[in-house]
Amino acid sequence: QLQLVESGGGVVQPGGSLRLSCAASGFTLDDYTVGWFRQSPGKEREGVSAIVMKDGGAYVHSSLKGRFTISKDNAKNTVYLEMNSLKPEDTGDYYCARSPYYYCSGNSRDYDYWGQGTQVTVSS
Repeated sequence: QLQLVESGGGVVQPGGSLRLSCAASGFTLDDYTVGWFRQSPGKEREGVSAIVMKDGGAYVHSSLKGRFTISKDNAKNTVYLEMNSLKPEDTGDYYCARSPYYYCSGNSRDYDYWGQGTQVTVSS
């Protein structure tokens, strides 16, 4: 059974950090690009970051550079999103997804399989 499972979300104070994980089972991520997206209440889903599993080419949304970092562990079939200096506007549901294309994309239409999401709340 194909699965993408996100974990690591939670409640954190502004300025805090979280590390999200996206673990795949039932298939290998090696042949895909993995993206992170988020959706805040009342807003459209937006691309956050992506990484090509074969060569490590990565993308982080320009507004998040310096705070968010994406990484991968092919052996563990897992992708991580390190989020630092979190702000209240980072609050939302975070999803990982796989794309069959070997390039980083922030367009959700390029992704064909999605996890169920993990919730991140940044609040004092």
